[in-house]
Amino acid sequence: MRHSTQLVGEISRLRAALNLAQSSLARLSGRVIVARANSDGIGRARRLSGKTRASLVLQGRYMGYMRQLKPGQKAQVRKIKEAKGVRAAIASARALANA
Repeated sequence: MRHSTQLVGEISRLRAALNLAQSSLARLSGRVIVARANSDGIGRARRLSGKTRASLVLQGRYMGYMRQLKPGQKAQVRKIKEAKGVRAAIASARALANA
């Protein structure tokens, strides 16, 4: 009986120590992530102007359609982009991708 009581006591002390270690690691990991982000220059995101954001949206659409095309079709769309602009290139790439 005495051995089982000692064992239960040891287990409860171990459980308390593990809980304390877990909470310490959780606090520490949060601080390490923030410190690393700040040291890497990741920090907060830059504010984008409306014009820049719209440009990025167009670029994403263009790249999304270009990924679906075959090399010859990509060359054709690139020529359209140079001649008529990104919006015309996106329209052409969309048509080629859906065809």
